[in-house]
Amino acid sequence: MLPALILTLAALGIAVLRLWSYRVQLLEMARTLEETPAESNLCLTVRMSGEAPRRLCRAVNRRLEEGRQLRLETSRREQELKYTMACISHDIRSPLAGAMGYLQLLEGEPDRQAEYLGIVCKRLEELDGLLEELFLYTRMQDASLPLECGPMAALPPLWEALAEFYPQLEAAGVEPELRFDREDMAVRANPEALGRVYRNLIANALRHGGGGLAIFGGEGEIRFSNELLPGSRPDPERLFDRFYQSSPARAKGGAGLGLSIVRELMERMGGRVSARISGNTLEIRLTFPQAS
Repeated sequence: MLPALILTLAALGIAVLRLWSYRVQLLEMARTLEETPAESNLCLTVRMSGEAPRRLCRAVNRRLEEGRQLRLETSRREQELKYTMACISHDIRSPLAGAMGYLQLLEGEPDRQAEYLGIVCKRLEELDGLLEELFLYTRMQDASLPLECGPMAALPPLWEALAEFYPQLEAAGVEPELRFDREDMAVRANPEALGRVYRNLIANALRHGGGGLAIFGGEGEIRFSNELLPGSRPDPERLFDRFYQSSPARAKGGAGLGLSIVRELMERMGGRVSARISGNTLEIRLTFPQAS
């Protein structure tokens, strides 16, 4: 009887010591969490035996790491937005200042009203394009915004984009060369996003190209090619980076986001975009996922 009582008391003592050890370490973990700054690389450790304490410690550390990554991502996005705003602030001010200047000239030279109003309208159109580009870029930074894709005809949005740019194409003396394996070619994409991709590529060819525009398509891909400006030799690997300026890219207007938006939209649709230079010709290739 006595040995059994001694064993029972010993077991009870061990249990009490273990519970006390658990309590001490839990209080220590709580104090560490309370006193450590949120931005630190804190990682909790546990000396308690058993799977349950270790599992708790792993879960807490995992949540701490997820919080750190979320803060880093938030900080990165804030810095990117500040950088974006700083880079295009001059581009936004320029057309606005130009429009205001010509409006002031109207007061002193009423006989040139039509000419100046035309210039003002052109400057305001440039400003509208810049703001639309910036709005779209910042909107796409929210990965939670859905981009629903499905099988669709690839060419109708292209015809609409070319019709929209007809005045600019005609003024530049550019008659696009169009060649497609099939007029009814289908891709998996989002109609609105695909239209924006086409418009940005046409605008890029008009703004930064040296003349001519050829658009070919077939086998799940569409290629845009145009001649380069004299002396221009952009890096195809960096062409889709924001504000890439190794060529005269921003000298003719634009926020420097057009091709970056093309890449973002293509990737969001499950496709990809690439560029290569052959001789004096730049070719941008859109590759789409198969349309089921």
